[in-house]
Amino acid sequence: MTHTSEFDIYHPEPLLIVVSGPSGVGKDTVLHLMEERGDQPFHFVVTATTRPIREGEVHAKDYFFISNDEFAKMIEDDELLEYAIVYNDYKGIPKQQVRDALASGKDVIMRLDVQGAATVKKMAPEAILIFLTTKDEEELVNRLRARKTETAEGLNLRIATARQELKRATEFDYVVINQDDELNEAVDTIQAIIHAEHHRTHPRKVSL
Repeated sequence: MTHTSEFDIYHPEPLLIVVSGPSGVGKDTVLHLMEERGDQPFHFVVTATTRPIREGEVHAKDYFFISNDEFAKMIEDDELLEYAIVYNDYKGIPKQQVRDALASGKDVIMRLDVQGAATVKKMAPEAILIFLTTKDEEELVNRLRARKTETAEGLNLRIATARQELKRATEFDYVVINQDDELNEAVDTIQAIIHAEHHRTHPRKVSL
């Protein structure tokens, strides 16, 4: 059987997916499960940060933990896609890492705060922005308290910031609820979004 050009219409493009949301909603946990599943050939961007490493974290896997001087050099050399001060520490996305992954044909997934997501959207309007949140404020506060990484003052700051970030959810393309004990459902929803995006008649084409 010969194939006519009319049927040659499925040409998926590599996607740039930003998972964002307030601190404590489970961005890292969601992305770790996606990576463990290995259902699709994603490239998970590793963020550079100047904050101290926490117990259980692995350098170059969870983050690139670097000094303030090293981060300053990356800024000077224009090596960052975006960067920001987050709770007195710098975080940023290495630019070349994203370009190389997209060029290889892989979907690229990155975790960012709400401000960083807005920056990427300006640079790459075809990026897909997913806002991750909890069922309600009580659930978010309980998670932050359970982490035991904050002082009482720091916890109050994160809660106040989360309230402001929730007001910006409408700037995103999708919202996903990550409820306690329903992590798999949140991941299923994100993967369904990505799957649907690959079947658009007019694919998103990301350029950086």
